[in-house]
Amino acid sequence: MSHKIRILIADDHAIIRHGLKQILSDTDDMVLAAEADGGVAALQLLRSVECDVVLMDVSMPDRNGIDTLKLIKKEFPRLPVLILSMHPEEQYAVRALRAGAAGYLSKQAAPEQLVVALRQVASGKKYVSAEVAEELANAIGEDFDRLPHEKLSDREYQTLCMISSGKTLTQIAEQLNLSVKTVSVYRARLLEKMRLRNNAELTHYGLKNGLVE
Repeated sequence: MSHKIRILIADDHAIIRHGLKQILSDTDDMVLAAEADGGVAALQLLRSVECDVVLMDVSMPDRNGIDTLKLIKKEFPRLPVLILSMHPEEQYAVRALRAGAAGYLSKQAAPEQLVVALRQVASGKKYVSAEVAEELANAIGEDFDRLPHEKLSDREYQTLCMISSGKTLTQIAEQLNLSVKTVSVYRARLLEKMRLRNNAELTHYGLKNGLVE
């Protein structure tokens, strides 16, 4: 390559950052561009430091990696982000890739696998392990086989139907004999599961799919 791959590391654990920096220093075509101990610091550094890849943990105390990833992709849409996490693939991989990650790798992976992943995403390609590929295949199968509202719990489904019918959270709480706070949690969950943003989109979905009570 004409220049070394410049990598920004974002992880709140100093020991992990040290280990990652050692891997980079042992790799001829890579160099550390900067390091951050959280999502906020990573985003600030990206505005002043030139880098080719962001290597980021998914769990950070100030702002989690998925939220940070979305902000990075909004501000730097072409910058590849490789998520490195202690969480098993089935918990976060699909969500991370859908949020814009160029790849997802477990911290259990060997250093050689990390180097391969970094080179791959730096070249503009996606990187997924065999485990992540399987999770993606399962997720695609689920998406084709089931409508979004069919993945909701009973309470979430009830909340969807009632919001689609024009009921307020207070009215729903009274009808289901729940607190408004609990209904708000159900609403937040179903918005996330269905990838919708607000009540208007929920109502549109409910009307379109005949869910209005």
